[in-house]
Amino acid sequence: MGKKYLITGGAGFIGSNYVARLLKRGEDVTIYDNLSRAGAPRNLAWLRREFGGDAVNLTVGDVRDASLLTSAAAAADIIIHLASQVAVTTSVLHPREDFEVNALGTFNVLEAARLSPRKPTVLYASTNKVYGGMDEVAVAEGETSYYYPDLPLGASESQTLDFHSPYGCSKGAGDQYVRDYHRIYDLPTVVFRQSCIYGPRQFGIEDQGWVAWFVIAAITGRPITIYGDGKQVRDVLYVEDLLDAYDLAVENISVAQGQVYNVGGGSENTLSIWQEFGSLLEELLGREIPVTWDDWRPGDQRVFIADIRKAKRDLDWAPKTDVKTGVTRLFNWVKQNQADW
Repeated sequence: MGKKYLITGGAGFIGSNYVARLLKRGEDVTIYDNLSRAGAPRNLAWLRREFGGDAVNLTVGDVRDASLLTSAAAAADIIIHLASQVAVTTSVLHPREDFEVNALGTFNVLEAARLSPRKPTVLYASTNKVYGGMDEVAVAEGETSYYYPDLPLGASESQTLDFHSPYGCSKGAGDQYVRDYHRIYDLPTVVFRQSCIYGPRQFGIEDQGWVAWFVIAAITGRPITIYGDGKQVRDVLYVEDLLDAYDLAVENISVAQGQVYNVGGGSENTLSIWQEFGSLLEELLGREIPVTWDDWRPGDQRVFIADIRKAKRDLDWAPKTDVKTGVTRLFNWVKQNQADW
């Protein structure tokens, strides 16, 4: 008998890709999603076209609804908690909603798992934003990008936590709750502090999902604004590589439970947001892309690169998709689906 999966936020970008992977290999999957994100109904429709309506189990619900969530989780062996308020800017404008979705919602997921007789595995999608501005870490400026002169492989899980913005606080609270529910209640939980994830089925906007947003805007002719000098660096991870990490954590839960992992592209898969990424995008598009420049946004890090050696050591995981290959796949998907924008 196979394991039963519950994917909160299963109609989102990462969620729909993981649901598709699980359904392809015959897993029993239930999506738990309130369908509030603009891309969610499109992702759900795509899943139903690909696998048939009967194959896609859906509970339309919000993680703030503790009773419904507890009922939905009762049959699950594995819970992948992806449902989230995802934008820093939105968290600043609506901090209570951000807290309720991210912090309280994650607490509700953990309580649903704790109350279940099945003692399900819980994987939580946290964020590198829990490390804050990392002001104590030296940053140097190169010709096209910033870099860490003293951290050539990036920031490890031992980096000091420093929650910035309501979003950082709410996701960080969830991060620590997930970790502690293993210690206190012996739940098999795993925290993934994710870097910039990108790939097909990502309906990016300016405030979230910047790789996809730049690709969508470039192809559809929408205006692009670069904040700062465009040399800000992020490690980027193709979505299928992230899903490999999820699978490996589930398969090796005796090792992974109670652990926190930085999961990103690492030092070998980095991009400065325009000086380097812009050049790659112009190469794919075959023309120059006009952009508007504006001031730095508050809290915008010059650099974040994840040190991913712990995930390699514990799970034998590493990214397989290089930046150019992954961005090209995303570019081609957007081109093929221009009607969706």
